[in-house]
Amino acid sequence: MAMGTNIRTYFDGTWHNGDLSVMKAADHGSWLGSTIFDGARYFEGIAPDLRAHCARANQSAAALMITPTVTTDDMVQIIWEGLAAYPKSSAVYIRPMYWAIDGGDLGIVPKENSTGFAISLEETPMPSATDASTLTTTQFRRPVLEDNVTNAKAGCLYPNNARMLAEARAKGYGNALVADIMGNVAETASANVFMAKDGELFTPIANNTFLAGITRARHIDNLRRDGIKVHESILTFDDFRGADEVFLSGNFSKVTPVSAFDNIHYQMGPLTKRARETYWDWAHSDA
Repeated sequence: MAMGTNIRTYFDGTWHNGDLSVMKAADHGSWLGSTIFDGARYFEGIAPDLRAHCARANQSAAALMITPTVTTDDMVQIIWEGLAAYPKSSAVYIRPMYWAIDGGDLGIVPKENSTGFAISLEETPMPSATDASTLTTTQFRRPVLEDNVTNAKAGCLYPNNARMLAEARAKGYGNALVADIMGNVAETASANVFMAKDGELFTPIANNTFLAGITRARHIDNLRRDGIKVHESILTFDDFRGADEVFLSGNFSKVTPVSAFDNIHYQMGPLTKRARETYWDWAHSDA
């Protein structure tokens, strides 16, 4: 499913214009779900943390027992070659992906060195600084490493995300604040989450139930360098109900303000604004 427009696809060693078909019906990834992807962003002529996203794609593949076939440096170079077709004013969603082609043991375990690889580029606008979301709770929870591949950005995790998001949308909210197996806040259905209280920031501690994102880590580093105290902590839903500000952190939007959690309302306060400012400052200074 395409989210954006002006799509380009890298497959079989070359760039193609359009949304190219790359998987076959008998591919392991098609019928047994061995797919991974990563997401990066190109905007204002820059692609922040592109190398980190490519490296994580290779790490995710290995976590699903798929043999990575493209080095991180080569993946970065290929992506920049694909981006050269877009003007600097474009905002592009960058999605490298792997899938297993053949199965080995009983057809279930991916066969070593039998790997599909593609990159999809889609022109997709960056949300504005004031595009806010709302949150509610959901009956569904994050899995743990013992029963799912929570250490990978794996396609097979997303049906669980989808039912969280669908439940939230059915209740009239934009996203779901999601618990881990212990009932503490992990993240949302689509992004990591931060809350502000008394001038300090808090985010759920990484506990192998969710991907502690690249953009999340970048915010933590940027804001600490800016003199703001950022805590990785065990957080409850009541902590969020008592927060002064809440924002989401993810590659797609970088910073998304949250205006409400159920019947609790928030303003887009100074720490949310500062998170966005420090990210943009870092992204352009690092380019």
